Amino acid sequence: MLIAMAALTACAPDSAPEGGFTFTPTPTTSTSATPTPTPTPTAQAEIPTDCRAILNADVLAQLDGVPLNDPAFGASGPQSDGSLICVWGDPAADATSLVTTITYVSRGAALDQLNQLADDDGFTCYTPDSGTRCEKTWQDPNYPGPSGRTLYWRDGVLIDTRYSNLAPTGYTAAVVSAIFG
Repeated sequence: MLIAMAALTACAPDSAPEGGFTFTPTPTTSTSATPTPTPTPTAQAEIPTDCRAILNADVLAQLDGVPLNDPAFGASGPQSDGSLICVWGDPAADATSLVTTITYVSRGAALDQLNQLADDDGFTCYTPDSGTRCEKTWQDPNYPGPSGRTLYWRDGVLIDTRYSNLAPTGYTAAVVSAIFG
C-alpha cells in the first residue's frame, strides 16, 4: 500500500492548481481562519506549429535523413484543435519511428492519466523542470532496438512521445525547452 501511495504522489507536480490560484491564509486579528485566494500568474504555454522548431541542432542532427510527417502515417503537423503531431520515420521501416503529440490537457486529466500509467503499466514518474514526467522503455519481442513512451505535462500542455528503435538523446528535454524556455 505504501508503494502505491508513493507512486501516486510521485506523479503530482509541485505547481499551482489549474486556474492559477493558490490558497494562502491571510493573518487577521479576527477568529476567522478562512483562506484568501491569491492569484498566481500561470500562463499557458503556446504549442508550436513546426516539428523542427521544437528540437535543437543536436537532436535534429541525430534525426538527419529520417523523414518527417510522411503522409503514409496519417494526420501530422499542426491540427485544427491547436495540437501538433510530429511523426519521424520511414514508411518502409515498420519497426522504426518516433511520434510526438503535443496537446492542451487540464491538470486533473493529465495527472489522472500519468498516475494510471504509473499504477497500471509500471511507468516511472518524477518532477523535473517544473513539470511531471513519466516514462517507460521495453524491448519489443518482434523487432530489434528499444521501444518506449515518455510523457511530460506542465502548465496545461502534454507532450506524449512514443518510439520504436528511434530514441535521439535529449529529445524530450529539447521539446520541453522549446515550449517552456
